Amino acid sequence: MRSPRLFASALSAALLLSVAACGGDGGDSGDGGSAGGDGEAPRIAAVFSGTTTDADYTFLGLQALEAAEEDHGAEITYSESVQVPDAERVLREYVADGYNVVWTHGSQFYDATIAVAAEAPDVVFIAEQDTEPADVPENVWVLDRNFHLAFYPLGVLAASVSQSGQIAYLGGVTLPFSYSEVHAVEQALEDSGSDATLNPVWTGDFNDPTKAQQFASQLIADGNDVVLTSLNLGAVGAFEAVGDADPGVLMTAKYTDKSNLSADHYLTSVLYDFSVVVDDILTSIEDGETGGYIGMSYEKGISLQEPQNVDQAVTDQVNQVVEDLAAGTIEVERDVTPIG
Repeated sequence: MRSPRLFASALSAALLLSVAACGGDGGDSGDGGSAGGDGEAPRIAAVFSGTTTDADYTFLGLQALEAAEEDHGAEITYSESVQVPDAERVLREYVADGYNVVWTHGSQFYDATIAVAAEAPDVVFIAEQDTEPADVPENVWVLDRNFHLAFYPLGVLAASVSQSGQIAYLGGVTLPFSYSEVHAVEQALEDSGSDATLNPVWTGDFNDPTKAQQFASQLIADGNDVVLTSLNLGAVGAFEAVGDADPGVLMTAKYTDKSNLSADHYLTSVLYDFSVVVDDILTSIEDGETGGYIGMSYEKGISLQEPQNVDQAVTDQVNQVVEDLAAGTIEVERDVTPIG
C-alpha cells in the first residue's frame, strides 16, 4: 500500500498494532519492529526533499519505493518536500508509527538520520552519502551515490565533441559531491589528453529554472559549447537557454532522460536507478544484516544514456570508458576539494 505522510499519520494506531504483532512495542518510539528480518514484509517510510512529480531525483526515489512494494511485499509511505530542519521530527514520527525501515533520500538528511538511528536501534535506516563514513550505527545502511564515477565519462564525451575547447559545468549548490563531479571531469580531460578548459559555476539552487537559464545563457555566450549540468528542476531552465544557441552547442543532464527538453542540443544523461541498491539492501535486511555500506557504480544503479547528436565513433569511445569503469580498469579519484 502506498500512502502520503498525512494518510499514514491517520493510520498510526493500526500500524502500531501491526508492529506489536511482529514483536515490536507500539508504545516505545525506539522500537520499530524487526525490519523484515523475521520473514515479515518490511514497512518502509521514505523522506524526500522534493516532490515525486519532479521527473528527477525524487521521482527516482518513488520508483524505488514502488519496486520494494512489488518485489518485497513492502508497505510503503513517504513524505515530500521535507526541509532539513524538519527531518528529525519526521523521522521520529515514522519510528513512532512503527515503520521498521526508514530511508532518507538525499545526503542533506545524513546527520538527522544518524541522530535518530541512535535513538531507535530496532529500526533500520538507509542514509545517503558521498563517501564511506566512519562511526556509523549498526542499524544504518550507507548508500553511496558515487557521483564522481558517474561524471567521468561525461568528461571524455565533452572532450571528444567540443569544438571551442571550452566546457562548462553548471551545478546547483557547492556541496562536496558537486566538487567531486568537477574534479572527475578534470581527471577525464587529463586522462584523454584533452587541452580543453573546464569552467565550473553554481547557480546556488538545484531547482530554480530561471537562475539556471541565466547562468547557462552566459556560459554559452562566453564560448562554452558543451555544458554539463548537475541540476534537478533547474535543468529545465538550462535547456531553455541552449534551445536558442547554435546547433553545435550541446548539453548533458543527470538522473533521468531529459532529451525532450531540447532534442537538437541534447548530448546524454547520467541515469540513476535507486531501486537496484534499495533491493540489495532489503535483501540483506531479510538475511539479518541491519547495517552496512553499498556503493552505486556502472554495474549497480548508474548508467550512461546513449549519446545523441554525435558520431558513432564518439559513442563507441564513451561506451568503452563505461565498460572500463564497470570492470574497474579505470579508477576515478574522489576529490572533494572546494573550487574557487
